[in-house]
Amino acid sequence: MTVKPRADIAALPAYRPGRSPADLARELGLPSAVKLASNEVAFEPLPSVIAAVTAAAASMNRYPDNSAQLLTETLAVRAAVDTAQIAVGCGSVSLCQQLLQAFAGPGDEVIFAWRSFEAYPLLVSVSGATQVRVPLKDRYDHDLDAMAAAITDRTRVVFVCSPNNPTGTAVANGDLQRFLDAVPDSVLVVLDEAYREFVTDPDVPDGIEFSAGRPNVCVLRTFSKAYGLAGMRVGYLVAGDPEVAAAVRKTYVPFSVSTVAQAAAVASLAAEDELLARCQRVVLERERVVSALRELGADVSRSEANFVWLPLGDATMDFAAGCEQRGIIVRPFAGDGARITIGDPAENDAFLTIMSEWHAGRPVT
Repeated sequence: MTVKPRADIAALPAYRPGRSPADLARELGLPSAVKLASNEVAFEPLPSVIAAVTAAAASMNRYPDNSAQLLTETLAVRAAVDTAQIAVGCGSVSLCQQLLQAFAGPGDEVIFAWRSFEAYPLLVSVSGATQVRVPLKDRYDHDLDAMAAAITDRTRVVFVCSPNNPTGTAVANGDLQRFLDAVPDSVLVVLDEAYREFVTDPDVPDGIEFSAGRPNVCVLRTFSKAYGLAGMRVGYLVAGDPEVAAAVRKTYVPFSVSTVAQAAAVASLAAEDELLARCQRVVLERERVVSALRELGADVSRSEANFVWLPLGDATMDFAAGCEQRGIIVRPFAGDGARITIGDPAENDAFLTIMSEWHAGRPVT
């Protein structure tokens, strides 16, 4: 090829989504396979959401509302902020990219914990900025003191993923307060809270409350997880300073949040009590799975998300391959560990059977 991309882009690894269970089932000759890799919820969409999507689809010959006005107004009321503090995007990962496009570029630095959301390094590289990775603590918590110490006069953005993907750990109230007090006003702190609805620890703060009165703090949320709209691609940002949200809206790809996605999000907010009750069912399953894993002797930390983290080290890829041979897809991170989504009880039981065999020393094949 004579036309070449930027050298840093050419060197980037491609984002690897979770494998298709239909493909794995065909490969193994099974009637079906189980996907516990992408942190989707196992529940089907609510009837009220399906009805809203169906009605909205009738206008698909028209462009969507580029300002997502109804969704923005609904979110502003829910978050008790002004509409100017809201930005809607094509999932929270798209909003991450928009933030970096707006606030970081060549010569700038972006700090995040590692291991954390695997899209951060890719998005920072695309922006042209320099990534600064700060290792997690021994029990997979953010080392906020080290992150604060890593800030230089080149730092423009700091991502704090809480609950952290893929480890499930969350930042405590006092720790976050001290960290935000230590960060210069010129540095934007992004609280990435894609899994906030699954948090049960009262000491884990709500980032939207922390953003109030802090112009350099913003919060990311998504409808992909707790609200069950992963296929719709819609998320939102709440900024302490309306100018931050305005800058993010300027980097929005026009019309990228579809009419049906906006309608699904508004309908989901209207049915929020029902959806959050589903989250509690996921939490109960999470606690059951964690207890069962600990009884087996697995080194599993407390999770505040809809997944659990198994630090398997060098055995990670062999374990994941063995799970696939049994028709269960997990998310491996080579050399570190595997992330397992909480599915329905039968799916979780199938995974626990494999874990039982693993800890008994029998091959997972």
